[in-house]
Amino acid sequence: MLKHYLRTIIILSFMALLHGCAVVAVTGVAAGASVASDNRTTGTVVEDQAIEIKSAQAISADRELNDQAHINTTSYNTVVLLTGEVPTEELRRRAVELVRNIPRVTHVHNEITIAAPSSLMSRSSDTVITSKVKTQLLASKEVSGFNTKVVTEKGVVYLMGLSSRSQADMATDIARTTGGVQKVVKLFQYTD
Repeated sequence: MLKHYLRTIIILSFMALLHGCAVVAVTGVAAGASVASDNRTTGTVVEDQAIEIKSAQAISADRELNDQAHINTTSYNTVVLLTGEVPTEELRRRAVELVRNIPRVTHVHNEITIAAPSSLMSRSSDTVITSKVKTQLLASKEVSGFNTKVVTEKGVVYLMGLSSRSQADMATDIARTTGGVQKVVKLFQYTD
């Protein structure tokens, strides 16, 4: 009886490990497909990730910004989008300047608003909107959802990517018709 019990535990443990491997494999395949269809070079993808990390570090190192602001940094093809809230214009300018001075940043879109930091509920709603827009883009036969970065702040959807004008317009139309979207801001870099 003890052998049977031990064998069952071993088999169940092994199955759990295999299940974990399957999740990792599926996630890896999805990430690989995303990178494979990205219009950016692998080096630029890595550079964008480094810019986002360095931006977050620079902002959190500034005591006032860290304590009083909520700022999101998104980099696509070395163009940075800053969203969020700060209490004063001076802190807004300071955040932009910190990010602008990071090596390899070519342009900063400053969409930070002067306001109290948004609530967790508002941020959760924005996450849902981003997911809905991204899902619609990935489901579209006309647009490559992998080539469009979607960021949402207070119901405003920002679209970034390397795209033709017609593809960007189609992506914008998809975002505009997605539930919960208040406004769409196009920040595409056009390839045509």
